[in-house]
Amino acid sequence: MTEHLTPHEGREAPAARPTAPADPRGALLRSPETPQGARDTSPGASVPPTSEHSQPSVSEPDPGRPRPAPEGVPAQPGPPEGPPDGEERRTGRPRPPGAGPVAMRRDGDRLRFVGAATRRIARGIDLDEIVMGLCRATVPTFSDAILVYLRDPLPVGDERPTGPLVLRLRRTDRLRSIEEGAEEPDTDGATPTSLQVVPPDITDVTGTAELCEVRQGGALAEVLRGVRPVFADSAAARAALRELLGEGRTVPAGQRAVLAPLRGRRRVIGAAVFLRRPERPAFEADDLLVAAQLATHSALGIDKAVLYGREAYIADELQRTMLPETLPRPTGVRLASRYLPAAETARVGGDWYDAIPLPGSRVALVVGDVMGHSMTSAAIMGQLRTTAQTLAGLDLPPQEVLHHLDEQAQRLGSDRMATCLYAVYDPVSHRITIANAGHPPPVLLHLGGRAEVLRVPPGAPIGVGGVDFEAVELDAPAGATLLLYTDGLVESRLRDVWTGIEQLRERLAATAQLTGPDHPPPLEALCDEVLDMLGPGDRDDDIALLAARFDGIAPSDVAYWFLEPENATPSRARRLARSALVRWGLEDMTDSVELLVSEVVTNAVRYASRPITLRLLRTDVLRCEVGDDVPQLPRLRQARATDEGGRGLYLVNKMARRWGATRLSTGKVVWFELNRS
Repeated sequence: MTEHLTPHEGREAPAARPTAPADPRGALLRSPETPQGARDTSPGASVPPTSEHSQPSVSEPDPGRPRPAPEGVPAQPGPPEGPPDGEERRTGRPRPPGAGPVAMRRDGDRLRFVGAATRRIARGIDLDEIVMGLCRATVPTFSDAILVYLRDPLPVGDERPTGPLVLRLRRTDRLRSIEEGAEEPDTDGATPTSLQVVPPDITDVTGTAELCEVRQGGALAEVLRGVRPVFADSAAARAALRELLGEGRTVPAGQRAVLAPLRGRRRVIGAAVFLRRPERPAFEADDLLVAAQLATHSALGIDKAVLYGREAYIADELQRTMLPETLPRPTGVRLASRYLPAAETARVGGDWYDAIPLPGSRVALVVGDVMGHSMTSAAIMGQLRTTAQTLAGLDLPPQEVLHHLDEQAQRLGSDRMATCLYAVYDPVSHRITIANAGHPPPVLLHLGGRAEVLRVPPGAPIGVGGVDFEAVELDAPAGATLLLYTDGLVESRLRDVWTGIEQLRERLAATAQLTGPDHPPPLEALCDEVLDMLGPGDRDDDIALLAARFDGIAPSDVAYWFLEPENATPSRARRLARSALVRWGLEDMTDSVELLVSEVVTNAVRYASRPITLRLLRTDVLRCEVGDDVPQLPRLRQARATDEGGRGLYLVNKMARRWGATRLSTGKVVWFELNRS
């Protein structure tokens, strides 16, 4: 358990205290006291200082200490506390150029420093910000140099670290001299200054060991186990500093170095070393209390930063795995996508998009939005996305997919609400079928530059239950671009959803004008332009964006036949495929295509009871699709030497670029692709 020290614990009244040093760079946190009744005889002194613990007389109030306002009476504004800029606190005379920071003369100064330093440390949200806040708050106000060591690796939460305790030098900071040409450091309210030209000394942190393995039973392990800060004036502390800093480092003598362990909630997570120059007054006993406060606040902040970093990592990984890593490259359509979280501090949400290849060179385009942007929303989104992919594999109509998604959302819970838009694009027929479940309507950007908000039935959100969804079939001309999005793109506190949709339509039309009527804008650049329409106050929700450019497949690149399931059908299929290849100028592919078509058609004829379909598609590859009414999918197996069959799919697997089989509501489709020579 960490012992939290306060500046008033363990203080003993010393027998005699030294007087203030003549050096204007005196101890920044030093609290010299003048014996009671003595007066300051320095030139310009007008107010007799009193002891810190003495009580001023009634007739002679302390002019340097403001009176508290009576209870119930508001405090009256007075002159600012402390001397004007550039004057000494005690004498009121101007400070000479190059003089160091003004010494703190009271415990109130020490408390104000600790308060300012802890506030600065608490401002950090990640590990580097907290460590930097500690360094900038202590140099030069408390020390001339600081070294911060942290465990490598840092344990997270309740996990128990394995292996030896290793400390890595995370950051160093020191006040540089004028001779080194450094800028004045940031002291967070303290008086910035530059030291006079001095030779290199113990505050030069170059050559310090980067790694230190703490030996069990060693001096450093004992100091870390004690938790409390220690001076370097004992043999154990000097040995601990030599072990931490490295054998080549000079260990300062006396009370010019403080080694403060950094203890988090459950264990020591590092150490901080505070150093002072030889010409500066040494640390005092009260400075150990200050170092303890700084170490405690820094360690707790580091613990929280590590936990926050782990949560952010988990959130990022969860969101990344929920969304597709890469988009497919289906025939006849080009795709681009974007995803933006609601904020950097809330990196998970319920928005998703997907593109799923379907049989017949079709593709399903999906975009959805689960209510909220939390870990729960992301988990529900992942389940709905998996369900949508499974339903798409069954080649169900869009309205049936939404119906089953609605049932799945009700099984997940009564308050699991989501919106979704499901569209299926057929590049051969140049048509698109869309069903909507309470989602904003898509926008279609035509080749000539006209942007159109598609009229699709809005439907009810997923999870309502008992709602019938409706699908519409629309034209999808070649060169047009379909934009699917979530409401975070068009709705915010500054505008309603329909105003945002109209702004989106105008932005798409304006972007299309830049490339001319005959050339659609590049897809990736179009997505960036759409996101640029968001203003500073428009990011209230996650944003998922899916853009599809419809290239289609020309009718001249499609050959389609219906064949009866007869014994002569395989030979007829070979002749039809040969004639299509001759028409396309692909005669050199005839032998391989005839062989594979014959094998696949033969398997379909063997089991089919209705006419089978044969389709050839010429794109960047040659694709062959054979459909029948048998739902059982074929599987690849190794035929034995005595088997009469079972080698058809083996040949397809060896010769084709890709092949596969997809179950349909009316049967299945077996397809393969060959590279065009």
